[in-house]
Amino acid sequence: MYSKPQYTSFTVACGEAGTPLLPYIMKCLHGISRTKAKALLTGNGVRVDGQITTQHDLTLQANQRVEISKRKPQAVLKNRFVRLVYEDNHLMVIEKRPGILSMGTPHHSFCVKTVLDNYLQESHSKRTAHVVHRLDRDTSGLMVYAKSMEAERIMEEHWHEIVSDRRYVALVSGRLEKKNGSVESWLKENKAFFTYSSHTPGDGKYALTHYRLLRADDSHSLVELRLETGRKNQIRVHMQDLGHPVCGDEKYGGAEDNPCHRLCLHAYRLYFRHPITGEPMRFDTPIPQAFKDAITH
Repeated sequence: MYSKPQYTSFTVACGEAGTPLLPYIMKCLHGISRTKAKALLTGNGVRVDGQITTQHDLTLQANQRVEISKRKPQAVLKNRFVRLVYEDNHLMVIEKRPGILSMGTPHHSFCVKTVLDNYLQESHSKRTAHVVHRLDRDTSGLMVYAKSMEAERIMEEHWHEIVSDRRYVALVSGRLEKKNGSVESWLKENKAFFTYSSHTPGDGKYALTHYRLLRADDSHSLVELRLETGRKNQIRVHMQDLGHPVCGDEKYGGAEDNPCHRLCLHAYRLYFRHPITGEPMRFDTPIPQAFKDAITH
């Protein structure tokens, strides 16, 4: 059974508006260390207006409700490829680095699922990690894995209803002409497993990507992307369709422009409803600094 933790509630005063979440926690808990306050956040012991958040620099507004759990923070998985962001009896949210598969293949057994299964085994848990969605091997960012069969079933069957906000950030070649827009096509895959767009309705799987320009110079653009559909390689194909491939994308046109020495695509936001408790879950990660540094102004 899932047991909800107990929380101590605080209300942000008018004079405290604009304070980042981390120092606010330290103040509320009578000056606990920065390390312990961070552990509360990474251990999912903090809610803001009812939503769990791990964002250390979240700017607080007057009259917001900050709740801090009385439970001890959970142990954090230490692995160079996988960072454990959240864990309870039914699911785990992780941030993966580029270069690791979401799940294994016949030719590559090392993957996030293997790392999580080993962690669960070492934690003397009888559960295993179940893949709910995937990120490409060279894409970094947030993912959720189910720990129970019930959570896996609910998330797979009701993914689009459960997930309320899922966004990526990408560094792409060239300066985007429009500050925001959408790309729509039908995606198909050839015998070489190369995905490409068709603009004939019904000729493939429908895909819709919304984009927003964050900053740009003459060489590169930093773009936020929001998916209406979750097709294989959707963002990478749609950016190529726009004539602005993702930097470092050897498959879809960005191989020669690689200022960060990686595929410049990161899943930075994942908001969803807990499949068992119905509790709102909200997770954000920073935009990779290398993406920002590639823009000269």
